[in-house]
Amino acid sequence: MSHYDVYSIGHALVDLECEVSDSFLQQAGLQKGSMQLVDQTRQIELLHQLQQHHHVMKRSCGGSAANSAIAVAQLGGTAFHACKVADDDNGRFYAADMEANGVANDLLTTLADGLTGCCLVLITPDAERTMCTFLGVSETLSPDHIAVERLSAARYLYVEGYLVSSQSALDAALKAVALARQQGIKVAFTFSDVNMLRYCRNQIDAVIGGGVDLLFCNQAEACHYAATDHIADASLRLREVSAAVCITLGGRGATLYDGTRQIEVVSPMVQAINTNGAGDLFAGAFLYGVNHGHDFAGSGRLACQAASRLVTQFGARLTIEQTRQIKRHVLEGY
Repeated sequence: MSHYDVYSIGHALVDLECEVSDSFLQQAGLQKGSMQLVDQTRQIELLHQLQQHHHVMKRSCGGSAANSAIAVAQLGGTAFHACKVADDDNGRFYAADMEANGVANDLLTTLADGLTGCCLVLITPDAERTMCTFLGVSETLSPDHIAVERLSAARYLYVEGYLVSSQSALDAALKAVALARQQGIKVAFTFSDVNMLRYCRNQIDAVIGGGVDLLFCNQAEACHYAATDHIADASLRLREVSAAVCITLGGRGATLYDGTRQIEVVSPMVQAINTNGAGDLFAGAFLYGVNHGHDFAGSGRLACQAASRLVTQFGARLTIEQTRQIKRHVLEGY
C-alpha cells in the first residue's frame, strides 16, 4: 500500500471557467462572489446564456479538496482523492485529469449511473469568482466511498466544507474523520465558503465539534464563524475547535496559529485577475509544507507565494513547472 501525505475527500466537479461582465451576473440573477447550488435545469439555462454571448469556457477537473490534492502532488507530495463521478464523458475526463496531475484515485472502478457534477466558474473583471454548482452524482457520495486502507496510509485527512450540503456526503465526512481520529491521523478541514456557514452551520459543527488538527478559512469565513468583525478575535475563537489555524487575508497574506504562536505571512503584491482556486491552492501548498519538514512560517510563505501567482492568471491551478519553481524559490532558496 502506498503512503500518502494527504487523503482528501470532496465533491468531484468538472469546472467550466469563463470570463463574464458584472451585467451578465445581474441579468442572470446571480449573487456576485458566492457559491450557489443549482439544479441541472438551471445550469443548462446558464450554459445556454453563456453560449449566446460567445464565452470561451475552459474545462478542468475541480472541486475544492481536489484542487488542494493536485497542489500537493504538483509540489512533489503524494495524495489520494475520494469522490464520486458518473459513467459519462465528464466523469471519464475527471478521472483522467486527476491521474494526469498525479493524484491517486479509484474512480474508473467506481463509475456511477447519472451525471457527473459540474461547476460554472464565472470570473468578472475585478477577479471575483461566482460559482454555480450542479452536484450531480457527487451529492450521493456516501460512507461506502471511503477507502479505509488508503486513509489508513495517510498522514493527513483533508475534508472540504462543501460536503456538508448533503446528508450522505456529510455522513461520508463524519466516517472519514472518525476513522482518522481512531488511527491517530491528523484531520484538516476547510470551511470552503461563507455560505456553508450561513446555511449549514450545524452540519459543520458536527464535523469539527470534536476538534480538528488544522483549520483553513478566509477572513470572511473566520469572522462569520466567530460572529465578530475583528480577525484577532476570530482567530481566538477558532482555536477552540482546532489545534492550529490558517486564515487567508487575500492580497495581504495570511495569519497563522501553529498551536503556540501567531505568525503573520505577507503575500507579494500582484495584479489579480482571477481568485478562483486560490484558497484551495493555499491549503494544498501548506499541507505539502507541513508534511515535508517545514514549519508554519515556511509553509505559509510557500502557500502565499503559490496563491499570489495563481491569481495573476486564469484557471484554478498552476502548472507543475510553476509550482516547482515556487517551491525552489521559497523552500530551497534559489
